[in-house]
Amino acid sequence: MKKLFTLFIILAATATYAQSSEEEKSAKKLVDDFFVALHAQDTLALRNLADPGIKLQSIFTNKEGETKLITETYGKFLESLAKIPDTISFKEELHDYEILVNGKMANVLTPYTLYVNEKISHCGVNSFQLYKEDKDWKLIYLVDTRELTGCE
Repeated sequence: MKKLFTLFIILAATATYAQSSEEEKSAKKLVDDFFVALHAQDTLALRNLADPGIKLQSIFTNKEGETKLITETYGKFLESLAKIPDTISFKEELHDYEILVNGKMANVLTPYTLYVNEKISHCGVNSFQLYKEDKDWKLIYLVDTRELTGCE
């Protein structure tokens, strides 16, 4: 009986890990899809990845050395993205993923460096907050930090 109980615990833990691993892959895919659409300036795809109530914020230090938090609407973000001319290239390079899934909620942290015209603009960390709507993850909150130094 003790062996059967131990086997049950091992099987349950394995099934939970496999399910969690699949959910993590699914959450990571949403973030990857976000960046594919971002780099393509595909505002329709970006809109489809997000909940209509999505919130965007950035944390940075201004020229006076003060830490600031700015909030932007997703619509304004998409408008700005669509207006970037073809003469300007940009790429946000992700360095890692830290993914935490808890049921219908996930958080994905991605340290990054942003290149504009192949030169470092800034670096920081993105924090994507997701929720599971039916079978698909939706982006509900995105906050990033922006650093001008230490980006090598």
